[in-house]
Amino acid sequence: MKRYFIASGLMVAVLICFFPFNVIGAEETPQLEQVVVTASRVKEKKKEVTANVTVIGEREIRNSSARDLGELLAEKGIGHIHKYPGTLTSIGIRGFKTDTHGNDMQSHVLILIDGRRAGTGNMAEILTKNVERIEVIRGPGSVQYGSSGMGGVINVITKRGKGKPSGFVVGRLGSFGYEESTVGFSGIVRKFDFSGSYTSATMNDYDTAGGDKYENTAFDSKASTSLNLGFEFLPRNRLGLIYQCFDADHVGSPGYLNSADPDNYVDRRHESLDFIYEGSVANIFWKARYFSGKDIYKWSDPPSFTYAYDESVDQEGAQAQVSLDVESLTLTTGVDWVHYDTRTTSSFSWPKKSEYRNPAYFLLGKLKVLGEKVVVSGGLRYDQYKVEIKSGEGGDKRRHHMGPQFGIAYMLTDFFKVRAHYGEGFMMPSAKQLAGDFTTWSGHYIGNPNLDPERSKTCEIGADIGYKAVSFGVTYFYTKFKDKIETTTTLTGDRTWENVGKARISGVEAELSLDIGEIFTWPLEVRPYASLVYLTKYEDEETDEDLLYTSDANLSYGVTVSDDEGLSLNLNFAYLGPQKIKDWQKAGPPTWTPPIVTKGGFTVANVTITKKILDLQKYGKFTFRGEVRNLFNKDYSYVKGYPMPGRSLYLGLRYDF
Repeated sequence: MKRYFIASGLMVAVLICFFPFNVIGAEETPQLEQVVVTASRVKEKKKEVTANVTVIGEREIRNSSARDLGELLAEKGIGHIHKYPGTLTSIGIRGFKTDTHGNDMQSHVLILIDGRRAGTGNMAEILTKNVERIEVIRGPGSVQYGSSGMGGVINVITKRGKGKPSGFVVGRLGSFGYEESTVGFSGIVRKFDFSGSYTSATMNDYDTAGGDKYENTAFDSKASTSLNLGFEFLPRNRLGLIYQCFDADHVGSPGYLNSADPDNYVDRRHESLDFIYEGSVANIFWKARYFSGKDIYKWSDPPSFTYAYDESVDQEGAQAQVSLDVESLTLTTGVDWVHYDTRTTSSFSWPKKSEYRNPAYFLLGKLKVLGEKVVVSGGLRYDQYKVEIKSGEGGDKRRHHMGPQFGIAYMLTDFFKVRAHYGEGFMMPSAKQLAGDFTTWSGHYIGNPNLDPERSKTCEIGADIGYKAVSFGVTYFYTKFKDKIETTTTLTGDRTWENVGKARISGVEAELSLDIGEIFTWPLEVRPYASLVYLTKYEDEETDEDLLYTSDANLSYGVTVSDDEGLSLNLNFAYLGPQKIKDWQKAGPPTWTPPIVTKGGFTVANVTITKKILDLQKYGKFTFRGEVRNLFNKDYSYVKGYPMPGRSLYLGLRYDF
């Protein structure tokens, strides 16, 4: 399998270097002209970015069968997916992952909403209905955004209102009693812009591909609200408000298929509100933001509630930055501040209340030379941290971190860019790891005040090609990871944490899309595409063993077909490679230590089709949508023992007015 992926990658590289240049005229394309904001916190063209950037646009999001961020990134093959039934999905990029329980501060991949910390690492809580695009920076983003940005940064950018006011209504029915309804609106009225959507859905227990009813996988309701409102009170000066809410009620929380608990359920709520002011005068640009939010997780085991567990995280923060753009030089400096207040209630003696404060200061710069063909970028960030446990025998500890990044990009031609980048990432220890003193079912835990942040250093080189019909990018990266925090046992039998882990991770990332319809001047777009992540090394330096829960390969490929008459078809295949895991199904007394096993890889196919069926001109239009998920009824699971649904069909009707 490894030889196959290496050979395929080399063959694709050879073809892309020779075939398109002889077919299409040398004209710069929108791919490299795309404007992105995540890599440097200000608007810049993709051709000026020195890191590896993936942009998932509004059209791709609309054509996908995915309903939330986790499903979308799984379909696009961005990285390793760790998904349970219900409302819990994490992602891995370059061997680093978001926290499998959704903890924002304990994630190694950082999720952003419009450029600030989302307050969750659980991608199932972020729906895609009112999203304009998603920008993925692979590799460290700690200089721009702080702790957790080690494997990558995923920025979910919501829509702003444009053009004449409009609205839409969507109804959808599907397998396993699935029902969904959505309303939305967008537009500009004088100086006000607005965009928003509300979605509500419910579903019964689903069947696996093997025909087994998987009990307790239903949910009473999942609702999502997204609003982005703005007012331009002066030219180039805008006040904005962004509101996000995800609310899931009585979502099934099953055990393994062979021991599904029919009673356990989860309630989740994630809510946030942002106030933003952005403006500019001459060559000076500024942005200020205050945001607050809450993430609530409740797990219940009726009728006894013996093992009930509640966690509530209050988040607030502020950002302020100013940029100077003078001829070929851009400088951006600013301040970030976040405060997390966590409260827990459980059957065990967990730390009941902890706080996390983090002010940070950053400087980012970009210089364009040689007629703007060469771009040199760099940055430096200083973070201060204070973590505190306010219950039990806990205390407070302080830490700080400073890290750099720099890169260079060279436009060899108007359509061919080569780049190199170096970045450092880190993740701060949590409050319980530094200052905890508490007891759980697994023992008594004592914090280690001498813990250092986990750290990574990554070097990468790559190239991007953009013609009007062709988009191609390839990147090789090498990462050294040290000071991994792991639990250990003290001489007195207590549990604590130490910096003991090291790892080496390297690999190749490649993306290719080609519009055959444009090449041959067909009256429709026919665009095959592929995205590959192949890890050449992902091993623990202490044991020389492969890292757990890490696949050697992710591959997404398919074809999109569309025309000007309202037809769109997308067929997607997503492959996730094998991985070594701990088999908790086989853990037992006396040690309850799970054996290490290899979980096999799998490929899942999804197909979507949309077609405008009635156009009433000034009274609106109707569009039909059909989806088949798990087209070939594959029996698969992202987590061993938790199989995903079998083949499922969804039909919907949308009215735009």
